[in-house]
Amino acid sequence: MSTSTTTRRPVRRPSTAGRRFGHAVAVVVNVAMLYVVNVWPGWDSLWFLTEDTTQVLGLVNASIVVGMVANAVYIAHDVGRLRALGDLVTTSIGLAAMIVIWQVFPFDFGGAGFDWELVVRIVLGVGIVGSVIAIITHLVSLVTDSRSPR
Repeated sequence: MSTSTTTRRPVRRPSTAGRRFGHAVAVVVNVAMLYVVNVWPGWDSLWFLTEDTTQVLGLVNASIVVGMVANAVYIAHDVGRLRALGDLVTTSIGLAAMIVIWQVFPFDFGGAGFDWELVVRIVLGVGIVGSVIAIITHLVSLVTDSRSPR
C-alpha cells in the first residue's frame, strides 16, 4: 500500500501593478459604457428596448457609476475590508438593478422565431442568484477579513 502526498501551492495573487492596471481598465470600460448607453448611440437605438427602459436606466447608470468609483478607489487601496465593502456595495446596486429590470422587463423581441424573453429571464435569474451569493460572500469577508489583502 503506497501513500502519496500532494503538495498544494498557495494561490498566487496578481501583482499590485497588475491589479491596478485591471482596475484602471475597468474604470475606462465603465466610462465607455455610460457614454454608449446615455449619449451615443444611446439605449434607444436598440430595437428590442422599449420606452420602459427609462424606468430602469437610473439604477443601471448607478450600478455603472458605483463600479467605476469602486475601481478608482481600488487603484490606490485594493485591500481587505475596503475591497469587501466596495464589492458589497457594487453587487448590491447591481442586484437592485437586475430586480427592477426583471419587474419592468423593458424588452420587446417582436416576432422573433426564438424565445429571447425566456433567455433574458434565465440570464437575469442567474445574475440575481449569483449576486445574492456574492453579497453573502462579501459580508463574510467584510466581517472576517481585518488585515489580509484580497
